[in-house]
Amino acid sequence: MASKTVKVGSSVGLHARPASIIADAAGEYDEDIFLTLVGDEDEDETDAASSLMIMALGAEQGDEVTVTSENPEAVEKIAGLIEKDLDAS
Repeated sequence: MASKTVKVGSSVGLHARPASIIADAAGEYDEDIFLTLVGDEDEDETDAASSLMIMALGAEQGDEVTVTSENPEAVEKIAGLIEKDLDAS
């Protein structure tokens, strides 16, 4: 299992627009991709292909999120999106 921990770059955190962009990208892969908010009491895995589940993480700018999947390419792609400010115009 590949994994990578990155900081949330979007100024609004993983809210509607960033979550939708990440979920769409995750949906392009056959393998499951999971997100975990580092430091969360439960540290439950969230399905990266679900924008609602991503928003439910409550990740804010600067929070650390771990991306895991059997597909290392998918991990790199999703981690890269999380690091970007997806709300920048």
